[in-house]
Amino acid sequence: MTSDELTAVCPITGQPDMYTVTIDYAAKGLCLESKSVKLYLARFRNEGAFCEALAVQIRDDAARVLELIPSDVTVTLRQKPRGGITIVAST
Repeated sequence: MTSDELTAVCPITGQPDMYTVTIDYAAKGLCLESKSVKLYLARFRNEGAFCEALAVQIRDDAARVLELIPSDVTVTLRQKPRGGITIVAST
């Protein structure tokens, strides 16, 4: 699953950080429903989070609801450039 609608707030500057997020997993009985993922991602809009910590949180949450171990889920966040720097965090 990939979405370019993830926004969080930089905990240092308070500026919005926009991301493209990809959640990759092999289903073993349960799967993520796209509307639920969209609503889940929207909750980060006003939360302060660093890119790396956000990738881990999304991975852990997805693994928990899918009843998988975290290493069975890969989350990649590609931060859209702000200040000329692009950040990519993958778990």
